Amino acid sequence: MSVHWPIIRRLITHPRYEAVVDDQRRWKSIELLVGAMHLAAEIERRSKTKTVGLLLPTAGVFPMAMLATWFLGRTIVPINYLLKREEMQYIIDHCETDIVLTVRPLVEFAKFEPEVKNLVYLEDLSFKGIPKLRIPARKSADDLAALLYTSGTSGKPKGVMLTHGNLKSNLWQCVGLAKFARNDTFLGVLPQFHSFGFTVLTLLPLTIGARVVYTARFVPNKIFNLFRTEKPTVFIGIPSMYGALASAKSGTKEDLKSLRFAVSGGEPLPEAVSSAFRDRFGVTINEGYGLTETSPVTNVCLPEEFRPHSVGRCVPDLEMRIVDPENGKVLDHGNDGEVRMRGPNVMKGYYKMPEETKETFDDDGFFRTGDLGRFDEDGHLFITGRIKDMIIVGGENVFPREIEEVLNAHETVAASGVVGMQDSVRGELPIAFVELEEDAEFDEKALKAWCRERLAGYKVPREIRHMEKLPRTASGKIVRRDLRDMLKEAPASGE
Repeated sequence: MSVHWPIIRRLITHPRYEAVVDDQRRWKSIELLVGAMHLAAEIERRSKTKTVGLLLPTAGVFPMAMLATWFLGRTIVPINYLLKREEMQYIIDHCETDIVLTVRPLVEFAKFEPEVKNLVYLEDLSFKGIPKLRIPARKSADDLAALLYTSGTSGKPKGVMLTHGNLKSNLWQCVGLAKFARNDTFLGVLPQFHSFGFTVLTLLPLTIGARVVYTARFVPNKIFNLFRTEKPTVFIGIPSMYGALASAKSGTKEDLKSLRFAVSGGEPLPEAVSSAFRDRFGVTINEGYGLTETSPVTNVCLPEEFRPHSVGRCVPDLEMRIVDPENGKVLDHGNDGEVRMRGPNVMKGYYKMPEETKETFDDDGFFRTGDLGRFDEDGHLFITGRIKDMIIVGGENVFPREIEEVLNAHETVAASGVVGMQDSVRGELPIAFVELEEDAEFDEKALKAWCRERLAGYKVPREIRHMEKLPRTASGKIVRRDLRDMLKEAPASGE
């Protein structure tokens, strides 16, 4: 049940196949395999721990280091280089590794040199010659393959324990639902320390023998050039990327003609972005859904089943239900409740956090996602928000996404985030933060008038604030916690 065996088998049987393209080079299968064997020998020589830290850019060196670690039967720990320095060091200390694999440009970019017994710069190693041949370690379905640390929406990052069985199951769930195949070419910019970039852009193409094209930085002109030269059939991105591509001056419908599947994840896709992208390029963006704790893919909206705002049906072999978060009662389709799920791709638990692990599963063994959603009559899922983000105004439930959709549809707004502020009379009041389109002017009164025409009165933001850049995670999600902190520092003014 080892997740790496199908990958290694593919690399061996198709040694001259171009498996990976990145900003620096093109990798044939045999080059990834030989590089992984060389690196495995270096890890084995210098390290004694079960975990191996990977502080690496989005490139071919990541799967090489990943395979090297799994050759030895150890656990990879991808490190989010966009975190604060103390958070990165916390991950290294918490996973108890004695080795971190990295490259100097990334250390300089992150302004962080890990404190660890063995800090290995890949550019210092020699990958010439024939490495020691070794049989890859065999692991059971329950053995730990990866520790992916969440970005820490509350407290310190939590290590999500994903087993070989979790990852292998999710790969074939994705293939079973979306019918990815060897003749596909994937293009993506998502960091490989993130579950979406790790599973869908790294493990999936390598497992099925598809080609994958990486670029470490999202630059619209560069993405359009890659579309022209590499002819990708699958593009994996986040809403802000699609918004930037739709707004960029370069790029034509002809550039994207090879694309058969455009997938958006990480956060809800605004209708304004979806429409602008479709109008300009003739491509419909399909939303997906998942969490780090679910390896991560749980739902994909297929092109032939497109429904606005739907993240699609759940992947095979996954049980999903909508429940009343107050009493756990299973709700019928059309009713909003907490999304819960149970299946082979759901994590083993949080590393060294037994109490938190216990709390995140209900009595039936279903994982509590904390997300609110509903099913339509055909089993398509619609995510409506987060339980903790829901705003209660005078006893009425208000979902931030509904307000954000209205704001995002305004011609001056590039993105928005809405949070609740405590109010002694009405319980809470919605406060909005907006990021503007280039060269647009901020007009709070005009934006409020826009909202009043399209929302019930109690849903109209009490105040709308302008920000140059909204706070986001590495996966593109707007960090509402940071917005709430801003409210504490500078409370909203009355009207």
